[in-house]
Amino acid sequence: MSRIAILVPGKIHERVLERLKDRFDIIAVAREERLALEGETAGRIRGVAVSGPFPGAWMDQLPGVEVVANFGVGYDGVDVKHAAEKGIVVTNTPDVLNDEVADTAIGLLLNTVRELPRAEAWLRAGNWKPGTAYPLSRFSLKGRHVGLYGLGRIGLEIAKRLEPFKVKISYHTRSRHADVAYDYHPTLKGLAEAVDTLIAIVPKTPQTHKTIDADILAALGPNGILVNVGRGWTVDEQALSAALASGALGAAGLDVFYEEPTVPADLLEPANAVLLPHVASASVPTRNAMADLVADNLIAWFENGAALTPVSETPQKA
Repeated sequence: MSRIAILVPGKIHERVLERLKDRFDIIAVAREERLALEGETAGRIRGVAVSGPFPGAWMDQLPGVEVVANFGVGYDGVDVKHAAEKGIVVTNTPDVLNDEVADTAIGLLLNTVRELPRAEAWLRAGNWKPGTAYPLSRFSLKGRHVGLYGLGRIGLEIAKRLEPFKVKISYHTRSRHADVAYDYHPTLKGLAEAVDTLIAIVPKTPQTHKTIDADILAALGPNGILVNVGRGWTVDEQALSAALASGALGAAGLDVFYEEPTVPADLLEPANAVLLPHVASASVPTRNAMADLVADNLIAWFENGAALTPVSETPQKA
């Protein structure tokens, strides 16, 4: 009996391939507008392991595909609507990266508030000499009011980590969470007006496009701090660079950008911006766990007929 074929378009974590190769036939192809697959080969494929976009047109090339296992908690690049219409289950990798991303958010917040990367660069440049000291940081985390734009799995982990810092915590989501004690604001503008620190951890959806705009940044004010570990899609980068340059916003810490890996020059210049190359989940243990969940979803589907972490939009409900 021939083995089940799994498609891997483009690059994916090597651990995914190691986990799958003894159980399935791996068919690796380059990312192109149309996948370079012959009809017979395309017809053999029943599962997909993917890191990055997976458009509906590719699904249409695969008449027998049953499941698409996405590497990452965000799956905005996968055409889930088309998958649902075709009866294809899509999975993602939730929970296994929550702690790492939340830890990174706190680290990025501290680095932004206390200027720690600049202080280290100042030391490495040989500036610390007798009678000299790095200038006092303008901001402190003490006494701040932190607003969370998004209170899903990762947002809740960030909130838990903030509590020992004795800051006030508020949040904005589409609806109130009855099981949390933090203050709820029904609008993002209302949250920004109430807090002096905003941490964005929302997914990429039509509703979150450039919601952090000039008005939101102005509401945070000259002492305001913005941290984004969600999606660059959420921030109007032109408005942000202008606010940082003019002092309308105090500082920003960014792990994500609108059109990665392109970072606007206007964001590279301000000294009051701390920038990371989308590394919130980028540790060996966490990426290994994500890779394992991709593999385990495919194994579970073909062995038991049920994926472990299907997304809500596709046929199998969690």
